[in-house]
Amino acid sequence: MKQINNSSPFAAFSANDMAEIPSVSPADRQILRELGKRYAEIAADEANRERIQRIKDMHSLRQVRPPLWFGQIPWHELGGSGELAPRCRGEWAGEMENFFRQQLFQWKYFQGDMIAEDAYYIYKTFSQTGIGIDILEETRATDSKNGIVSHHYEDQLDSEEKLDVLKLPEVTAYPEKDAANLEAASEILDGILPVKLRGHGIYYQPWDIIVRFRGIQNCLLDMVDNPSLIHKTIEKFNAIYESRYTQMEALGLLDYSFPNMNCTPTNTGELPASDYDGGRVRLKDVWWCGTAQIFVSASPAMNDEFNLHYLRPFMEKCGLSYYGCCEPLHQLVPWLRKIPNMRKMGASPWTNLRAQAELMGSDYVLSRKPNPAFVAGSINADIIEKEITETIEVCRANNTPFEYVLKDISTVNYRVENLAEWAKIVNRVIGRYY
Repeated sequence: MKQINNSSPFAAFSANDMAEIPSVSPADRQILRELGKRYAEIAADEANRERIQRIKDMHSLRQVRPPLWFGQIPWHELGGSGELAPRCRGEWAGEMENFFRQQLFQWKYFQGDMIAEDAYYIYKTFSQTGIGIDILEETRATDSKNGIVSHHYEDQLDSEEKLDVLKLPEVTAYPEKDAANLEAASEILDGILPVKLRGHGIYYQPWDIIVRFRGIQNCLLDMVDNPSLIHKTIEKFNAIYESRYTQMEALGLLDYSFPNMNCTPTNTGELPASDYDGGRVRLKDVWWCGTAQIFVSASPAMNDEFNLHYLRPFMEKCGLSYYGCCEPLHQLVPWLRKIPNMRKMGASPWTNLRAQAELMGSDYVLSRKPNPAFVAGSINADIIEKEITETIEVCRANNTPFEYVLKDISTVNYRVENLAEWAKIVNRVIGRYY
């Protein structure tokens, strides 16, 4: 049975969907204060400051010890000890509780170079209208608790006429709600931890959304059989993305300070722009982050024609750019070099690492994504050591600054020790060189 999925970045939602902040019960308040105290202790650790500076140095293209980072963690598999079990009754309080418990848990078991920020952040709220269409799909899951499932998408945009249904989203900000959120959290954490308001980053991936309205195979075939349709499709979705983020800029919803982008660290001494006056954050003050994973099955020339050609003008409006996710990019580096504010490129487990590092040289940061399959079952130290050793030696040979980011972790077989052991092995090898 087909089902409607509203999980795309352009699913419509309104102010009515954002429930009013409930009053926090005395019991919930006490739980949050105790967790806040524990979090404040790790946030005060000097290791955080050292890691922030090292990441800034890396993004300034200096040769430093590579940061070790985790993303897309299967939290539903890690609660066996009870340390992640929720205690708060209220939904709003539960979100704060979940943040603190996950941060404390990771710091304890698989810290890597995570950063515990010295404040609790409230994200600015906004609503948006949809784009005139919803995703229609079938899904299959092997673990009902895991959000990573298989998808089959119904092709809803197989003609130029059907593209007419698409429309630009309208974004609305709610500063009054932000002020109420800020006040409520500040009261709970009074005397323990500062509470600050934070905007949003840019994640620009029109092709990752287009395939959810068409299916991957249909898009790839039409790049050859019906290129006119593909050009008109990406024109439409590029306009949708530009509209969304341009509106967010005008509404003061963007931020140059946020914890990560596509699971990688963001700290840099080059943002915001030198003429930033402390007011509304502009596009040129923030990272551009994006990808087009469908082009793993297409040539670099086709990527440039059907993807980068459309993305490049908006990328250049931003401060710095980071491109890539799971697709191998070793053949695309010459095209990415044409983007003047490009700073970081992804290097997935399927990339030709040596070829990519040779093409990047010392001009960009290589965001190395090791194979998450190596934490899915029993740990094989030799394989893990080989992967990190190759990365270090290839990057050092080409003077390429890099980070090591374990992401897309579908499963650890309900064994948190897999992550802990993996991090221990990787850190040991890194320590031999740095």
